[in-house]
Amino acid sequence: MSKLFDPHKVYQKSLNKSDFDKLSQFIYTNFGIQIKDSKKIMLQSRLHKRLKALQIDDFSKYVKFLFSPAGKSEIIHMIDVVSTNKTDFFRESSHFDYISQNLLPQIQDNRHLKIWSSGCSSGEEVYTLAIVMSEANILKQNFNFSILGTDISTRILEKANLAIYPNKAIENIPLQLKKRYFLRSKNKMNENVRVAPELRKKARFQRLNFMDNAYNVPYDFDIIFCRNVLIYFDRKTQKAVVSKLLDRLKRGGLLFLGHSESLSGYNFDLRQIQTTIFQKK
Repeated sequence: MSKLFDPHKVYQKSLNKSDFDKLSQFIYTNFGIQIKDSKKIMLQSRLHKRLKALQIDDFSKYVKFLFSPAGKSEIIHMIDVVSTNKTDFFRESSHFDYISQNLLPQIQDNRHLKIWSSGCSSGEEVYTLAIVMSEANILKQNFNFSILGTDISTRILEKANLAIYPNKAIENIPLQLKKRYFLRSKNKMNENVRVAPELRKKARFQRLNFMDNAYNVPYDFDIIFCRNVLIYFDRKTQKAVVSKLLDRLKRGGLLFLGHSESLSGYNFDLRQIQTTIFQKK
């Protein structure tokens, strides 16, 4: 790249209305994520790091590059920084309480539970589910389980696979579970922990775009989590996404949504168990 590039110039440019419209329409069409006009500054801020990485000092140049044949690989990096990845261990804990108190006691010995965290972000939801399942087995239940985590962001999936988190991420987890399922570094200066290998081996991760015509994942899941994902889609996209999720859920299986999400007004073949817990009929 040019030696005349000045990284500070990036911050002197702004995303104009025309380029914003091109980007927001492309993101909606290809990834289902709505970015309204009120989110223009947010989009501009998130894309700054891509301009800086590519040593491009103007948003219009970036948009032109993105939509050129040479910019095809940049699309993955772009959606990595645009997509929201907010999650925590035991987030919306009532869902995990329901699984441990209502579902797992009914599971017969030697069953293999298939679980899908469909918008897994950096893996906290996946490993929380693994902890819940492992704790049930400690209580004399005898079943196996596997968990698939999918997300659109390759960057965040790498973090999920690595399974290393800052100490503060697990500060609200009971001490007994911390000791059992998280490893601390021998280096006292290292303020990170890593998920124990017995949990990591129960999980696998792959990239998935909810806007794909078909999902390259197995069928017959017992549990599907799709929490705090639908809020980013319009109703048409929500219906299409949920329909494809239900294709992969076995009859009698459970679908979990985020506490701010609803299927009101849709005609899915589901029975509502609790506010955001549904069972496939």
